[in-house]
Amino acid sequence: MSERKPIDCWLTDMDGVLVHEGQPVPGAEDFLGRLKRAGKPFLVLTNNSIYTPRDLHVRLRAAGLDVPVESIYTSALATAQFLDDQRPHGSAYVLGEAGLTTALHEIGYILTDIDPDYVVLGETRTYSFTAITRAIRLINNGARFIATNPDPIGPSTEGALPATGSVAALITKATGVEPYFVGKPNPLMMRNALNTVGGHSESTAMIGDRMDTDVVSGMEAGLYTILVLTGVTTEKEIARYPFRPQRVAESIAELVDMVDLPDLAEG
Repeated sequence: MSERKPIDCWLTDMDGVLVHEGQPVPGAEDFLGRLKRAGKPFLVLTNNSIYTPRDLHVRLRAAGLDVPVESIYTSALATAQFLDDQRPHGSAYVLGEAGLTTALHEIGYILTDIDPDYVVLGETRTYSFTAITRAIRLINNGARFIATNPDPIGPSTEGALPATGSVAALITKATGVEPYFVGKPNPLMMRNALNTVGGHSESTAMIGDRMDTDVVSGMEAGLYTILVLTGVTTEKEIARYPFRPQRVAESIAELVDMVDLPDLAEG
């Protein structure tokens, strides 16, 4: 096996890696600061489609983490990019929040419940029985079914919440139609992320806290994969999977020294 190239580009999940229940993970600020001092391109990836990148920038800043808007890439942006490639200037019935509706508006999509090209399901904290019923009927009438991500649950301070994957399963049960999931672990999102940040798979690392989304998507995209144990997947659970990350770290604090700083003595 050939020796892997040095890591010049970094992709990292957000929840469970940089923040946990709204609080910064110890070492996250140091890691981001090291990336900036080293001039390394990086992108924060999240399957959360509720917020726009600007919203997330503000939320991260409130947690003490300075992540530029252009360094945040969500499943909502990936979904919008996918739909723009597939059917430019189409129409969609959306179950989701501002992160998703804004992304679709920005690519020129019409949001409507009248004979849409797609039903697009994203994350929301206010799923409506009426809206879900409307989505089911539109899919039964021929609308294509897209979902931002397959995550069945999401975190909260009170415990697990039903997320996009769970509501998608409900709609599938009612219609017999499986959605196309755009977000992680779909390699499509990873390729879009690499293109966005200008990285190459052979010299890019993916940091995540979930084996079933972050690590598998990084592996399938040919990236160097790192699992941190500050989120969903525990150390005992790693052995359940038929694949492994190339590194396991207690937290992102252990990874700061992996980011090479430029040689200040040069020049």
